[in-house]
Parts: sequence; C-alpha cells; structure tokens
Amino acid sequence: MKKLFLLIFFFGISATGFCQLKSNSFEEIDSLQQIQKRKIIVFIHTDWCQFCQRMKATTFKNQEIIEKLNSDFYFIDFNAEEKRDITFNNHVFKFQPSGNNVGVHELALQLGTINNQIVYPVLCVLNENNEIVFQYSNYLAPKDFKILLEKLKE
Repeated sequence: MKKLFLLIFFFGISATGFCQLKSNSFEEIDSLQQIQKRKIIVFIHTDWCQFCQRMKATTFKNQEIIEKLNSDFYFIDFNAEEKRDITFNNHVFKFQPSGNNVGVHELALQLGTINNQIVYPVLCVLNENNEIVFQYSNYLAPKDFKILLEKLKE
C-alpha cells in the first residue's frame, strides 16, 4: 500500500510540477484564433545559434514562463532554416537556399527582419490579426521575459 501511495504521489508531482511548453504550428493558428483570440509569440531560432540554444535551455524551461505562454498566448517555436513550405495568413512561404544545404525561410525573414537584417534569436509578437506588434532580437533571460509577457498581456 505504501509503494502504491508513493507511486501515485510521484506521478502527481511530476505531472503538475513539470508542465510542457505547448508549441503550435503556423497552420494551426487560424483555427485556434476562432476558438479563442490570443497574441502569438514566435520564437525564431537556428540550430547553430548559441544564444538561441541558451534561451531554449533557460527561459523556455522556466515553469512560470511556460504557464503564462500556455495560458495566455499561442507559442510557435520556429527554426529559421525550416525547409518545408508553410502556409500562413493566406500566403505560402518557402525555404530560400543560399548555398549548399544552407538558407533561410521566407517566413523567418518576414517576421524576424529588424532594420533590414535578421539576428537570432528573434521574438516576434503578432496580434490576433497576425500583424506584428513587437519584435526583439537578442537573448532574453527568464526575469526579463516575464516582464515582457506581463506587458504584452495588457
């Protein structure tokens, strides 16, 4: 009986204490917005960007941030070097190769370009009509990201 109680207790703690960040796709956003209007936060990154990987390991592992993102926003984790075509906002965006197995996705350029350049990581916030309302290009520590989320919720 004691073992059963410990087993139930352990699974209860792990299920509530370690919630996962829900990541959506661009293709899901239209139907999600019909259910509930929310701002969209797009995290644009690459596999080779150290600051991107650091943000994934710190900021996006923070339980408070995960809870706020899951409850108040639609979150999209977007690799700027994604090769598949993406339909978003009634437009098809494609990967643009720039050499041998390298390039950038048109949608990453559309959402992540600030002052005519893209510097990773990029946070792009879209309103309910898929219009850019905020862009930020740099690493954001958990405490700074929490402040940003509070301001975006207003």
